[in-house]
Amino acid sequence: MLRRLLFGVALAAGLSAQASAETITILMEGVPDTEYVKTLVPEFTKETGIDVNLEVVNYAEMHTKLVPQLVSGKGSYSALVVDFYWVGEFTKAGWLLPLDERIAADKFDTSVYVPKMMDLVGKVDGVTYMLPFYNYAMGLLYRKDLLADPKNQADFKAKYGMDLGVPKTWDEYLKQVEFFTKDGTYGVVNQGLRPDPIAMEWSNYLFANGGEYHDADWKPTLNNAAGVKALEQYATNIEKFGPLGAASFSFDEAFNVMAQGKAYSYITYNFFRAGIDDPSKSSVVGNVEIMAVPGQTPEQGGSLNGAWGWAIPKSSPNPDAAWTFLKWVESHEIAKKRALQGGSPTRTDVFDDPDVNAKYPYAQALKQMLLTSHNFPVFTYTPQLVEVLGRELSLAVAGEKTPAEALATVETEMAELARKDGKLK
Repeated sequence: MLRRLLFGVALAAGLSAQASAETITILMEGVPDTEYVKTLVPEFTKETGIDVNLEVVNYAEMHTKLVPQLVSGKGSYSALVVDFYWVGEFTKAGWLLPLDERIAADKFDTSVYVPKMMDLVGKVDGVTYMLPFYNYAMGLLYRKDLLADPKNQADFKAKYGMDLGVPKTWDEYLKQVEFFTKDGTYGVVNQGLRPDPIAMEWSNYLFANGGEYHDADWKPTLNNAAGVKALEQYATNIEKFGPLGAASFSFDEAFNVMAQGKAYSYITYNFFRAGIDDPSKSSVVGNVEIMAVPGQTPEQGGSLNGAWGWAIPKSSPNPDAAWTFLKWVESHEIAKKRALQGGSPTRTDVFDDPDVNAKYPYAQALKQMLLTSHNFPVFTYTPQLVEVLGRELSLAVAGEKTPAEALATVETEMAELARKDGKLK
């Protein structure tokens, strides 16, 4: 009888413990960094007793699934990952919890993040709403074997009167694009599909020419010499120096051209760097390197920044457990483990870690890319601006509008959106 009683007490205690175990649910995009997080989650559960349910969907579904949860009093998502496209919308709507008090209470050091990351997916108007998760800044992939070829070096010197090497300026790079368009090789492969691929890629051309989207007062500054020149160069590269059909290429099609050894260069997201050394995907393993998109001077970068951030929604059913996860997943130890699997860091101490640099010799190039990168306009209507930009850039590339006409339309519609958001007075 006593044995049964003790067994009953133990069973009840076990059921009670099981019932009280916390579970946090996080909606995430199906990308490599999500997979790296998934492999590490068992460590968190073992350490804290908190179970983690990662709901992984493709990008197109995320916003649609998130908004109903965010507007409700109590949603099912404990934490979120937020694309920089949505930062303006989510913060202005009041959907995210400020994190500053939790950061201060736990002495979580946010100074280790690359400053551009905190500007993009960290702070908004001085308030910290997110911890940067992973970056997808864009860089220039180039064929280092073609640069090292003695005949190419002699021919380039004879044609342009300058040495052939890793491009230090945008003008030097454009000369290389022209030069390497020969013998069945393209100087560049572009991703001109609208709206997102062309809008993101062309932004690098804008920044490389010294242009910006708007001034300090949010007045659009695209339809000027820098913007027009950037669009003319983009259209020329697609028409003259790239493969047929590049105006409708997305990232995968462009990557395949580069990976097959058919192009000298490719401006794309930094996470494609690892793929170019995968023998199952690439025939140019060991012959390609990445760098920041060069600017008008060797000191000025032209790369577009991009990132996702961790956040806790106001509708979170268990914000304390969510914060426990955020500070764990963004600790140096776990961020380093993700980076060693091939992830895209946002912390300077991870970029500088000896183990990371030993495994990925291009880690410092990726860090420099972020330090000199430029942020896309972040406001409530960022997604709408991307639609406008993609439409007008495509019309210019197709010759249906002049670059000046296309950029004038973008400026007009961007000003309307910025005014609607209260950014432009």
